[in-house]
Amino acid sequence: MKKIIYLLIALLFVGGVVFVIVSPGKTVTGKYDAFAKCIKDSGAKLYGAFWCPHCQAQKARFGTSEKYLPYIECSTPDGQGQTQACKDAGITTYPTWQFANSTTTEVGEKELAELASSTGCILPPQ
Repeated sequence: MKKIIYLLIALLFVGGVVFVIVSPGKTVTGKYDAFAKCIKDSGAKLYGAFWCPHCQAQKARFGTSEKYLPYIECSTPDGQGQTQACKDAGITTYPTWQFANSTTTEVGEKELAELASSTGCILPPQ
């Protein structure tokens, strides 16, 4: 009797594994997906560097929606120089935001409400 129970448990386990592998993955949407996409669509740009802790913190505010931000990497891969695009844009400090409706740049981490105000994008309820 124990063998049958163990066999059934093993079959259920294998069946579960097969189901997980074969079934299509669910699309996970982030809380700020639409907000981050709107920021990008507004013409805003976020300049930063991979080694910059404030840049990482700014992107982390968006959670999984970070991938939709209009992020421009300014550091060369060795961390010793700056890309031409950032030199051309006059970026000297990270993070730096440029907004399409403004001729000035804003330096430093920005609260999500500030970004909503600067871009006209609607911030989802907190």
